[in-house]
Amino acid sequence: MVTAKVWVLKKHFEGFPKTSDFDLKKMELPNLKDGGKCKLLLESVFLSVDPYMRPYSRMDMKEGDIMIGTQVARIVESKNPAFTVGAFVVARSGWRTHFISDGKDLQLLPSSWPESLPKSLALGTVGMPGLTAYFGLLEVCKMKPGETVLVNAAAGAVGSVVGQLAKIGGCKVVGCAGSDDKVAYLKKIGFDEAFNYRTVTSLDEALRKASPDGYDCFFDNVGGEFASIAINQMKKYGRIAVCGAISQYNDSVPQKGPYVQVPMIFKELRMEGFIVTRWNNRREEGLKALLKWVLEGKVKCHEQVTEGFENMPMAFIGMLKGENLGKAIVKV
Repeated sequence: MVTAKVWVLKKHFEGFPKTSDFDLKKMELPNLKDGGKCKLLLESVFLSVDPYMRPYSRMDMKEGDIMIGTQVARIVESKNPAFTVGAFVVARSGWRTHFISDGKDLQLLPSSWPESLPKSLALGTVGMPGLTAYFGLLEVCKMKPGETVLVNAAAGAVGSVVGQLAKIGGCKVVGCAGSDDKVAYLKKIGFDEAFNYRTVTSLDEALRKASPDGYDCFFDNVGGEFASIAINQMKKYGRIAVCGAISQYNDSVPQKGPYVQVPMIFKELRMEGFIVTRWNNRREEGLKALLKWVLEGKVKCHEQVTEGFENMPMAFIGMLKGENLGKAIVKV
């Protein structure tokens, strides 16, 4: 019998999450059986911490539940012929070191995945965040060559891929981030313009300087004040993909505004919120394209790796504070 460690939501977050909101527990797992659901024993190798966990914890979880999330896991024991011992999969089993599965909720890493490529990228650039960038740009923004794309939280897991895919698509790319190191990284990976929103005297002026003619596409990961300013700099018939609102997830009191109707009407803008699971039926297409670009060196990846399962809450809180460059990952 295997003993798993799990992180549970001890207390719903009020404002910014605290380490005291989590509780580390042990859980005895049943032995595998030929019949029934206990067909696979897996151990987590890498776990993901993502912004969506903050709002979803309130919507979908109750106190005492295991924290939601995804991992790259290794199959330790198998009574399912479709999965061999030692194979790696992506699972949505939450913050656990070990877990039991019947295999239905598991996705094998692509067969073309080279040994030299870190498997943790299946939680980032060649995983959900990368797919979010891919479908958000292609299907929501509908970017075209020669257009100007704006992305905020640009040095994060999604934003950094958005910028690079827009460059592959022949666009001018403007990104903003929260530190000078992040801005330097954005320029290194090919952004045409990048600025630190914390140090500019005027966000409006910084956006205008980066693209005096305005923006065709705005990939919004932040919401709040940034979005209310950026919307006024959209070009006629501009498209806004609303992917996230990380500036608002930890608010105890909802922010007021913005009022988007006037620019939406007179610039005839299209704003659309989206969740990447809408394109689950095209997941393989997206992963194949992202993996190809990574292997060709056209999309560069950066990971912020925290060592140790016991540090999951710290990594999660750090990610929400913007301490990560690229994808935030925990290595068990």
